[in-house]
Amino acid sequence: MRKEYRTIKEVAGPLMLVEQVEGVKYDELVEIEQANGELRRGRVLEINGDKALLQLFEGSQGLRISDSKARFLGRSIELAVAPDMLGRVFNGMGRPKDGGPALIPEKMLDMNGAPINPAARDYPNEFIQTGISAIDGLNTLVRGQKLPVFSGSGLPHANLAAQIARQARVRGTDESFAVVFAAVGITFEEADFFISDFRATGAIDRTVTFINLANDPAIERIATPRMALTAAEYLAYDLGMHVLVIITDITNYAEALREVSAARKEVPGRRGYPGYLYTDLATMYERAGRIKGNAGSITMIPILSMPEDDITHPIPDLTGYITEGQIILSRDLHRRGITPPINVLPSLSRLKDKGIGKGKTREDHADTMNQLFAAYSRGKDAKELAVILGDAALSDVDKLYAKFSDAFEEKYISQGFYTNRSIEETLDLGWELLSILPRSELKRIKDVYLDKYLPKKEEA
Repeated sequence: MRKEYRTIKEVAGPLMLVEQVEGVKYDELVEIEQANGELRRGRVLEINGDKALLQLFEGSQGLRISDSKARFLGRSIELAVAPDMLGRVFNGMGRPKDGGPALIPEKMLDMNGAPINPAARDYPNEFIQTGISAIDGLNTLVRGQKLPVFSGSGLPHANLAAQIARQARVRGTDESFAVVFAAVGITFEEADFFISDFRATGAIDRTVTFINLANDPAIERIATPRMALTAAEYLAYDLGMHVLVIITDITNYAEALREVSAARKEVPGRRGYPGYLYTDLATMYERAGRIKGNAGSITMIPILSMPEDDITHPIPDLTGYITEGQIILSRDLHRRGITPPINVLPSLSRLKDKGIGKGKTREDHADTMNQLFAAYSRGKDAKELAVILGDAALSDVDKLYAKFSDAFEEKYISQGFYTNRSIEETLDLGWELLSILPRSELKRIKDVYLDKYLPKKEEA
């Protein structure tokens, strides 16, 4: 028989204090029953002696503490999982919101997941094709990697997220591939965009969607990414699927964390965010990866909008520490109508060398990637010089580099949100662009590949 406590003493925002409790544990689930039978749920945030601090999921508006009672359920928040999850849309707490029937659970899984033994982790080394040249060709995504997208407010990261969710697949295998999409603190308009896009393109059939709206409570915002990752762990490790997890927007998650921290009157860390923000983000990001002897894997793309485009802000800064690279969106490219506006020079995938080459993508991939980076960088320098000194100050070779830089942005990076390029198309396009430059400038590519792949120029 579970004890019921009528010793609720205080409510402040989403927090509630219950006294004289026994045997209560951290993160335990709580039900608050009001006099009229209405139930609200919460979880234990802190225990001090016989006092328990609770966080309410639905907020505390209209709650009368004098005639309410608290019931501790002896378990943490769980998600009902089953193979039927694919193709469904849930809210941030894992309840269906697509009008379909409730899920018949195969099992109930703890929202926080189970820790992975570091010795059991397998190294990511398989290429994932997103169909986006700037990612596939230059900052390659590898199966089991966590690769964040750093965006800014007003930049089209939602379109990029939807494009990756639609197009991503593992090449060369017939193994099943699923996408878990978690939208955190977004507007109804954005949520509608994602759902209708997935339905229109048929991507919904292999997608599990969790949607938390901006007007939902802060605690649900904190739970949403963890619910999504729990679903991903089930699909990957129980059903043996390749799972791509896309979470947008991590900034809204961190804001909710800050809100709860302020309500708890904790001493703030950098820019008002809690001191444990790094630890908290790590508990999410580190759930990506592969396990030896298991066919499944979790690849993660968290998307965050940098406040004021500041890459030194705590959220992108700490995310960059934990994850294996970053894809950075550029406001300048966006203004010039380049879609997706990926700024390839500061972007990085730390594991790209493990997922490319012969047998994975193509033998010439590494050389062409290095050459494209070098040529684009020099082309941008040449254009900056031309702005200061005029075109006449540039050498003939520098003018070719400037021409290459423009063509690279217009053809290679800018492909629109509905173009799906295979890796062969991406590599061939890279060669086509490199043919603008004289062969003597292509110093980073082996002669054998130049002979094989470089388009022959028409003799005048």
